[in-house]
Amino acid sequence: MTTEQSGATGDRSGADPQPEDASADGKPAPGEVRAGRTGAATPAVRDEPAATATATTVAGSDETDGESGSDGKDADAGTAADGKVRSTDGDASADGKGRTGGTDGDARTDDVAKNDVDGKDKTDGTDGDEPADRWTAFGPAPEPVLGRAGRAVRAVGRFLAHEWTLAAVATLAVAAAMTWPTLRYPRYTLPQDYWDPSLQAWQMAWSGHILRTDPAMLWHSNTFFPENWSFAFSDTLLGYAPAGLIGVGPEQAVLRYNIMFVLAHALAAFGAYALARQLGAGRIGGAVAGASFAYAPWLLAQAGHLHIISNGGIPLALAMLARGHGWSLRYGYRPRRRHAGWALAGWLVAAWQLSLGFGIGLPFAYLLAGVGLVAVVLWFVRRRRVKRPFGRRLFLADMIGALVFAAVGGLLAIPFFKVAELHPNAARTLAEIQLYSPPASGFFTAPAESRVWGELHEGARAVLPWSPEMTLLPGFALYALAAGGLFFSVWRVRHRLFLLAGVLVTMALAMGTKFLEGRFTYVPLFDYLPGWNGLRTPGRMMLWTTLLLGLLAAGAVTAFCMRVRELAAERVPPWPGPWLRLATLVPLLLVLAEGLNVTPHPVVPRQPAAMRTVDGPMLVLPSSQNLDQPVMLWSTDRFQRMVNGGSGFTPNSQAQVREATVSFPDYASIDYLRRIGVRNVVVLRDQLGGTPWEGMLDRPVEGLGVTREQVGEAVVYRL
Repeated sequence: MTTEQSGATGDRSGADPQPEDASADGKPAPGEVRAGRTGAATPAVRDEPAATATATTVAGSDETDGESGSDGKDADAGTAADGKVRSTDGDASADGKGRTGGTDGDARTDDVAKNDVDGKDKTDGTDGDEPADRWTAFGPAPEPVLGRAGRAVRAVGRFLAHEWTLAAVATLAVAAAMTWPTLRYPRYTLPQDYWDPSLQAWQMAWSGHILRTDPAMLWHSNTFFPENWSFAFSDTLLGYAPAGLIGVGPEQAVLRYNIMFVLAHALAAFGAYALARQLGAGRIGGAVAGASFAYAPWLLAQAGHLHIISNGGIPLALAMLARGHGWSLRYGYRPRRRHAGWALAGWLVAAWQLSLGFGIGLPFAYLLAGVGLVAVVLWFVRRRRVKRPFGRRLFLADMIGALVFAAVGGLLAIPFFKVAELHPNAARTLAEIQLYSPPASGFFTAPAESRVWGELHEGARAVLPWSPEMTLLPGFALYALAAGGLFFSVWRVRHRLFLLAGVLVTMALAMGTKFLEGRFTYVPLFDYLPGWNGLRTPGRMMLWTTLLLGLLAAGAVTAFCMRVRELAAERVPPWPGPWLRLATLVPLLLVLAEGLNVTPHPVVPRQPAAMRTVDGPMLVLPSSQNLDQPVMLWSTDRFQRMVNGGSGFTPNSQAQVREATVSFPDYASIDYLRRIGVRNVVVLRDQLGGTPWEGMLDRPVEGLGVTREQVGEAVVYRL
C-alpha cells in the first residue's frame, strides 16, 4: 500500500461514525473506528504537524479531547495489513495518551510510524534528510515554545485583557469623571460642604492613628472630653482604618477623604456590575446596573455622607456569595459551579461592609440573616433527596464566614449599646422618624445637586419638610428600563415579579411613617428589631430600591442586546452595524447622564496655628454642631483631647459646657472648666460674629488667674 493510500485510510478512520453503527457490546465493528462510550461521534483528531499522515498500513492513533471509553480515555485503533481496524486498548501510555504498535507481523516494515514517549508521532524514514510524510509542509505551524519571560508576558496580557480587569479600570475612570471636581484640589476642598465630610475625614484619621499608637483606646477618642466611648457617637467608617495609617494632619486627612470618596463610587459600580453578571445579565446590562446603583440622582444629596456612599460591599458580597453557591437568577442552581472560596470571600466582604457603619449595614445584616435562615431550611428539606446539597467544604465556608460576620457585628455593637445606655437622649423616637419620612412625591424629585433635574425640581423640593433626605429620585431612565424589564427580559417571569415585589416593599420602608403611618412596615421594625431604632432616616432604604430597579433594567438591556445580535446575524457579513452598536449603549448613557452633578466643593477652613501648639484638654470657641466638625479635622496633627465634637446627637456634658462658657471669661465659667479638667481655651476671632460668644474678647481677665495671648489669628486662654 502506498503512502497516499495509507493517508487516505487514516482520514477515513478519523471521520465521525454514526452512533447506530456501533456494535451492541460497545466495540467498533470490523473496519470501523470506535466512537466513545456513549456511541456518539468521535471528536476531530487533534491537529498536530505530523498528524495528517501518521496512519500507516500497520498502526495509527486517535485523540478525542476527553471523550473516551469506560476508563475515560480513548482506545487506540490499530490498522492491520488487511485494512481492518483492531482495538488495542491495552496499549495506552501512562500519561493518558494512546500509543499503538504494529499488530500484524507480515505488514511490519522499517518505515512504520512510531509514537514518541510524549505522545507525539515521529516517522523513521529511509532517508534521514527527508520526512516520510510529504504532506507535513501543508500542516499548521507548531506553536512556539515560550520561555519564562514569554509566559510571564502572556499571563500579564491575559490579565490586562480580562473582563474583571477592564471592569475595574472602567469603574475607576468613570468614578473620577462622575465625581469631578473632587480630585481637582483634593487637599483643600471637600464635596458638598465641610461639616460632615470634616467629621468623617477625622474618623478615618483617628482610627488609623489610634491603631498605630494605642488600639485599646479606639472607642475613647480625643473629642467630646470628658466623655468615654465617643468614637461610637456616630458611624465610624472603621473599615477604612488601613487608609488612616497613611499620612498625618488635616491636609492628608482631606486628601484621604477625597480619594476614598471616589473609590467608594467605583466600588459601588463594580459591585453592582458583578452582581448583575453573576445573576446572568450581559456586559452592557451589568454596566447599566452598576451605573444606576452608583450614580442614582438621589445619592447626590448624600455626597456629604461617605458612610452612605460607601455601599459597594453590599452587591459585591452578594455576588460572591451567589458565585460560591453556584446560583444564578437566569440559570438557577448549578452544583458544579459551587466554590467554597468565593463564599468565604463574600462573608468577609460583608463583614467589612458592616464595619463601615450600621446606617446601611444593619439592614444588610438582617437580609443576610434571612437568607441564611432560608438556606438552613433548604438544607434540611433537601438533605434526604440530595446528598450534601451544599457540599462539605461550602457548608464549612458558610459556617466560618457567618461566624466571622456575626463576631464583627457583635463586637462593633458593644460600644454603640454602651452609648445608648449612658446617653438616653441618643435614642431615636418615632416623632423623629416621622420628621424624616419622605412622601411619595420624593420618589420623583431630584436633589439640587443634580445637573439634569436640579433646577427643574426646585418647586417640588420646596414643599418637602427636609429635602436633603427626601429627594429620592433613582432616575427616570432607570424607571423606564425597569418597567420595560417587567415585559421584556432575560429573567423568568416569576423572578421579575420577585424583583418588583422587592422594589415595592423597599419603597414602602423608605417612606417610614408616611406609608399607612408605618403600622405594617417601618414601625414594627423600629419596635422589635434590635438596633433598628438607631436609624433616623428611612429614606436611605432607597439604596435597596435602586439595586433592585437596576437588576430589572439589566434584564431588559441584556434581552435587547441579544435581539441586536440576532438582527446582526441576518446581515452579510454577520456583524452589527454602527447604529446597532450605538443603540445598545443608549441605556447606559442615559443612566450616566442623569447622574451628572453640580455638587459644590468648598474650600476647607485653614487650620489655626494654635491647633498645632496648644495642648489639651482644651475647648475651642465658638462651639456648635457644625463649627465643631472642622475643629475635629484640625486636631489630626496631635489629637489633643478637647470638648469639641460633632455627631448625630449632643451629649449632656457638651451642652452644659457650651451653656456655662457663654459668659467666658468669668470666675464661674473658668471654675467650671477647671473642675472638668480643661486647661486651655482657644478662641477663633473670625468666627465669633453672630454667636453667643460674640464680644468675649473685650472682657477683662485680671484677677481670674488666667493668661491670654495671641497665637496667629486665635486667642489662647491658659487656665
